[in-house]
Amino acid sequence: MAENVDKPKVIIFGGSGFIGRNLVEYLITNELVSRLRVVDKVPPQIAWLNKRHQDIFNDYLVEFRSVNLIIQGAAELAFENGDFDYAINCAGETKLGQTDQVYEEGVYKVSVNCASAAAKHGVKRFLEISSGQIDSNEKVEHKESDQVKPWTKVAKYKLQVESDLKTIPGLKYTVIRPAIVYGIGDRTGLTPRLVLGCIYQHLGESMKLLWSRDLVMNTVHVHDVCCALWYLIQRDDTVGQVYNVVDDSHTTQGSVTEIISDIFNINYDYYGNILSSLCKLIRVQGDLSVVVDEANDKHMGPWADLCRLNNVENTPLSPYIHQELLDKKHLNLSNEKLKATGFTLTQPVLTKQLLLQVIDDLTEMKLFPKTMST
Repeated sequence: MAENVDKPKVIIFGGSGFIGRNLVEYLITNELVSRLRVVDKVPPQIAWLNKRHQDIFNDYLVEFRSVNLIIQGAAELAFENGDFDYAINCAGETKLGQTDQVYEEGVYKVSVNCASAAAKHGVKRFLEISSGQIDSNEKVEHKESDQVKPWTKVAKYKLQVESDLKTIPGLKYTVIRPAIVYGIGDRTGLTPRLVLGCIYQHLGESMKLLWSRDLVMNTVHVHDVCCALWYLIQRDDTVGQVYNVVDDSHTTQGSVTEIISDIFNINYDYYGNILSSLCKLIRVQGDLSVVVDEANDKHMGPWADLCRLNNVENTPLSPYIHQELLDKKHLNLSNEKLKATGFTLTQPVLTKQLLLQVIDDLTEMKLFPKTMST
């Protein structure tokens, strides 16, 4: 214990989630903290942690508290007997297709509660994980100072949080806007596309996707998100700043699909912009639910069959498609500002091997069918 006393004490909100659990691993494995409190409404025992993360959460430096951060005052209780140096907010509603009220409480209210409590308890720094889905431009990478037009409800309320952080007295904060985050523990980033690849391998059919291969969908590995969080929170020149966190892959739907087709040895094609625009028109007329229901009917049955055949008895993974994902929106972010600070990516390019690591981890946990991946 003595050798750790000079290292910072950290509290992580939403620490049982995808980014949170990887951040806990990063801080403990690299011996960066003297104390780490994980706060989440979901206990680690039921959070689908792999063996590695389970062991990390059992480390003597890690303390877990189950707290519903939507409740006013709950975030302040999470600081009890803490005297923390840094507070990092990974918490927030991430499920698609919810009502505005759900996101107002689960995104906006949670973040403001955490930030307000952090300021009241005098933390040296507060870091907020926002959203990269704040504009759509195929040709131009979005910079942090550019105008914003959020295209998901999560991003809409995260931007409200960004604005309100400026008004909290005494709060020294930094915000990151990550691209699509993937890696060990991912369930909502690129993993749904891996699920679809597995399904179409099982069906022996060509996988068809909306729009075209040029749809921009920037990515970043979760390890680089964790590295960036820790790097930025310790620098004086990042106070009050916003940073995009994105790799150098310039990832598109085409580049992701090529990797997935290689993994599962399947063919793929695109409906193209004309037919996809027709689907969008149907949505405007209020009938897109029919299109979505047909797609989900096609995928859900085979996925259930695959899980049954491979003894996957219970899994949080699903091929379910939400209407919010069917718009032609480009996630195209610039990482120039982050790199200008001297930050270096550890996984600058999305690769087949990195996605195979995700599949192998899920398979070992019996959450993903054993497939003929190559």
